[in-house]
Amino acid sequence: MSDALDKKNVSRNPGLIGYAHTAGSAVIRPEDMGKVKGKAQMAMRQQTQDSLQKIYRQIELLGKQAQEINNRIEISERIYDAQMSFEPIINHTYYLYERPDGGDVLSMVGQNEWGRKFPFTRFLAKVYLLADHTWKVEFMNEEEIDVEL
Repeated sequence: MSDALDKKNVSRNPGLIGYAHTAGSAVIRPEDMGKVKGKAQMAMRQQTQDSLQKIYRQIELLGKQAQEINNRIEISERIYDAQMSFEPIINHTYYLYERPDGGDVLSMVGQNEWGRKFPFTRFLAKVYLLADHTWKVEFMNEEEIDVEL
């Protein structure tokens, strides 16, 4: 009779049952799954928000870089539409002026190098010719030029 009783009350896999199987066993309390899931969701939200913030910062940086390239294109087109009596050389600085008739002139002479008679209406920008034949603006007379930089 003790064999029948033992078989009836003994588990084949005691480690898999959801309660203590002997008097000296550790107390097994069921987890509050709502609490566990809540913590997991909070951690997931924090991680995904951090990742999204990084992506938003990257998008913002890419947007600024794209705007800078567009500005370089615009100023480059304006310079190439200007009168030039020389061939610009890569990695050199030049100066953009506005003539009295409204046209632009690209010069090798700086704004403070003209002496007493300044032959143009106004100085527009100090520019540097890059290897890709676009122009980097080193200094711009902000009020005088239509390109946003």
